[in-house]
Amino acid sequence: MKITKVKDQQIAETPHKVDVRKLYDHDSAQTMHITLQPGESLKPHITPVDVFFYILEGTTDVRVGDETISVKKDSLVESPKDIVHNLSNSSTSATRILVVKAPRPIKKSRVL
Repeated sequence: MKITKVKDQQIAETPHKVDVRKLYDHDSAQTMHITLQPGESLKPHITPVDVFFYILEGTTDVRVGDETISVKKDSLVESPKDIVHNLSNSSTSATRILVVKAPRPIKKSRVL
């Protein structure tokens, strides 16, 4: 059995410049853990595979296409491939999000 602890993973170098940690990386899927401090956000981008976001803690502003909704913890949001999306934190406390891409993308996401 393999156990991966978030705190033991390196912060990934991404164009978003926030705390992103890779937890799972196989052909079938890729899973990242994102922590957004108040005022932080991901840049709008387009991913070439389906993605879902599970809000672990706090409230996250989730944009999928032209719609942005504040989503509270214990909620899952789906984002189809090739649709612009981003995550941001307009609250006063940190938010944590589990991001799953399936299958693992072969091409890079396109940052807008």
